[in-house]
Amino acid sequence: MDAVTDPISVVLVDDDAMVRTALAMILGGDPAITVVAQAEDGRQGLSVIAEHSPDVVLMDIRMPRMDGLSATEELVRTGSPSKVIVLTTFDADDDVLRALQHGADGFLLKDTPPDRLVEAVRLVAAGQSILSPSVTTRVLQTMRQASRREADSSRSTARDRLAALTERELEVATAIGAGWSNAEISRQLHLSVATVKAHVGRILDKLAADNRVQVAILVHEADLDTSP
Repeated sequence: MDAVTDPISVVLVDDDAMVRTALAMILGGDPAITVVAQAEDGRQGLSVIAEHSPDVVLMDIRMPRMDGLSATEELVRTGSPSKVIVLTTFDADDDVLRALQHGADGFLLKDTPPDRLVEAVRLVAAGQSILSPSVTTRVLQTMRQASRREADSSRSTARDRLAALTERELEVATAIGAGWSNAEISRQLHLSVATVKAHVGRILDKLAADNRVQVAILVHEADLDTSP
């Protein structure tokens, strides 16, 4: 008999009640996901998260009293096990980089298709990190705005680190840099999902990376082509 798996618990933190309702409806349509609580700002969110210890938090950025980035930083500082996906209508460079620097496990725009949103919650709950393709592009553009000397140094360092990967691992790392999920990598590279997961594990080990976001940033620092 198959083991019963508890549903992924989610807390929604957004100052717009209509957005929270829409998110709850989207996520509630998946039997593997349960929205356990909601909050209307970052400070209330911290209290609700502490009470429910959800697997995943969907966190808006711009909210009164405490914004989502400050709340995310506080969660990381206190060692909360909850994974955070920053969800916003904005894709400003500073917001993207601050979210990643503050410990967010994902960054998605609110116009992300429902199926992609559900997939993101599942992936982050499973320990992966997720960036929407448009956000990944913004990260790349921001990095390219650095001074030529700094860019050259970062590119050289990143390529030296990536040189430790095999050719296939580099293909998988580049796909991660494009914002692809394991399932998408599997389809594009004609590999089983299990093989992709194995490659990702080895990539994280070889690059001493904590998550997929760090791999994606390294790929972009190396200025590798991540176009389909």
